[in-house]
Amino acid sequence: MRRPHRAAASPLRAVVAIPARDEADRLPACLQALADQVDARGRRLERDAYGVLLLLNNCSDGSAVLAHEIAKRYPKPLRVVEKHLPPRRAHAGGARRIAMDLGANWLMEAPGADQKLLLTTDADTKPELDWIAANFAAFDAGADAVAGVFALDPEEESMLPESLRARGRLEATYADLLIEMAALLDPQPWNPFPHHATASGASLAITLSAYRQIGGLPVAPVGEDRALVAALDARDARVRFDPNVRVVTSGRLIGRAKGGAADTMRLRSEDPLALCDEALEPARTAFARAKWRGRLRRRHGRRHNAIVGNRFDTGSHRTFGAAWSAIERTDPLFLRRRLTPADLTIQIKLAEAAVRRLRRMLAPPDEIETELFSALLADNVRELADTG
Repeated sequence: MRRPHRAAASPLRAVVAIPARDEADRLPACLQALADQVDARGRRLERDAYGVLLLLNNCSDGSAVLAHEIAKRYPKPLRVVEKHLPPRRAHAGGARRIAMDLGANWLMEAPGADQKLLLTTDADTKPELDWIAANFAAFDAGADAVAGVFALDPEEESMLPESLRARGRLEATYADLLIEMAALLDPQPWNPFPHHATASGASLAITLSAYRQIGGLPVAPVGEDRALVAALDARDARVRFDPNVRVVTSGRLIGRAKGGAADTMRLRSEDPLALCDEALEPARTAFARAKWRGRLRRRHGRRHNAIVGNRFDTGSHRTFGAAWSAIERTDPLFLRRRLTPADLTIQIKLAEAAVRRLRRMLAPPDEIETELFSALLADNVRELADTG
């Protein structure tokens, strides 16, 4: 194993942790984008504002040689670490956990700001030039963690099947409606609308203190990014889904992580009827979920033992996030049913009607009638029947 290239101790505010496996073709663009980061006024960030921790795991291409060459002339503090992970850890979640732990150790040993930040992205991803500055701004506004939004590389996206891109646009339309519906029914001051709802390893950031409090990144073969956000939610951490924190990531169909985004896109290219993401649930269920989550969150915040009709109990949990997680796991009202692409058109119409009605309502969210969605459903069934 090669000795890591180490920069001298510096007053770092942040470290960007990147797991990489056989990414010689894409790694230079990722590192260059990080080297060129600017502040809100377009000025280069100071050399010691952040460092980059690159974990090369189980590489068999030229990634290691390339990374060490880049490190010799890199304009920011850069540590390159090589590891061969055993099969049980040689997956996306295992590699990211090690990379983030190494980044956290670097932050702990370095002098610097009172609030230290741990960021992560992927080696096939190019952060926008203000990515770090946008993360800093979200933390300065009070976030404990920040989830950024990603777009596919335009050139690679243009080569995807048109059917896949059309489906993506339809799913994005529906997702945006569900996000707004949830924001109207369950507003969160630390995550003001507009926001997104994506938890992706391509753009995640967390304070060092919050990372240590949750015991580090949950280790999972896939979905470690969503598991991180779930762990934060369980502690009522303030997670900001910031649309201003942006990256561009690969649109390839053959990826490095089994079960990752590339596998999902390939499956949907091969099978146009493949189920939608589980977050795209029926509008009726999404409405009920957001309504009760908002109502119970407010009652829990008032330190009441929130039992509604002897059904929902949040008072026995220290945090609302833990209480809500238990309710979602056990109550049949919130069982998730996944949609097919054919379901999306009518669900979009139902969600549009719900959002329009909610926008017009002046009453506090607690006074929203429970019959609202049933009325919306009836209205739209008649409307769809009339329009054929």
